[in-house]
Amino acid sequence: MPSLKDLRNRIASVKATQKITKAMQMVAAAKLRRAQEAAEAARPYSERMGAVLANITQAIGGGGEAPALMTGTGKDDVHLLVVCTAERGLCGGFNSQIARLARDHIRKLLADGKQVKIICVGKKGFDILRRDYAALILERVDLREVKTLGFVNADAIAKKIIQLFNEGGFDICTLFYSQFKSVISQVPTTQQIIPAGVPAATAEATDGGSA
Repeated sequence: MPSLKDLRNRIASVKATQKITKAMQMVAAAKLRRAQEAAEAARPYSERMGAVLANITQAIGGGGEAPALMTGTGKDDVHLLVVCTAERGLCGGFNSQIARLARDHIRKLLADGKQVKIICVGKKGFDILRRDYAALILERVDLREVKTLGFVNADAIAKKIIQLFNEGGFDICTLFYSQFKSVISQVPTTQQIIPAGVPAATAEATDGGSA
């Protein structure tokens, strides 16, 4: 039977663990609140920009003066898929739902005889897709050292995509990502970005946190 001293030590240990856990919970809550505020602040800009691009694309139609990024190559033989997931796990179905959406799209394209190329943004999507489609992956964008994602990160990825398009590397580019609805709900989404102006298509909402 444990002695009185052992019981006191055990109680002190449990209390110390409770203090550490509470501190970690407070830090996590603060990080989650900042991430939520950033996502909600960016949403109006994203929605309006999408509407502007859609209107411009519709207005210019297939005119010869229109930029190729907006009108495309006129073919749909080669597809580039940009799959955006987190660098870490432990966030419910956040990563797996995006990867599943991309995987289903890949299967359909290959069944239709299309050529598929993949750029993985984030480690988790890369880990999932390389099991079946390692030969199709052109690059993995590593963001593990990035503390706060910003325009400079998106701009670097966009430049790689545009360069590949200008070199004739693909005809259609589709983005796969998770659309933020709330802290407990994100929607796996596909959006064609080249040619521009195609509305986003969303899958069913999935529960899980962001990473």
